[in-house]
Amino acid sequence: MTRIAVLLGLGLLLVASTYAQQAADDPHFTGKTTVMDGKDLTAARRRFEPGARSAWHSHDKGQLLLVEEGRMRTQKRGQAVKELGVGESDYTGPNLVHWHGAAADQALVQINVGFGGETKWLERVTDAEYSKK
Repeated sequence: MTRIAVLLGLGLLLVASTYAQQAADDPHFTGKTTVMDGKDLTAARRRFEPGARSAWHSHDKGQLLLVEEGRMRTQKRGQAVKELGVGESDYTGPNLVHWHGAAADQALVQINVGFGGETKWLERVTDAEYSKK
């Protein structure tokens, strides 16, 4: 159910971004709303086997991660490792170095949403970094 809601929401966001409307009389909203341009918006799913993870990296315009199945471990450089479960999400701001992957004991399916720009790949995450609490 969570996967359907997330995918439906992303689909609606992508469809809505193709229509530039700004109307106070739209029956679907109260007040004034503005559809924001979504031309650089990307969404994808990635599966990590237990213990698999990305290298340290950053995104020019940030990244949103959503846990669809399993458990995710993620860390922003200089911060503690966080674990997220199904339905939870984590946003990493522009140019913030981080990594993410599956918990050691179960696979992960994540949905990643990008906001344009490039990904800068850095060094691999060591087993010691991955295992921190």
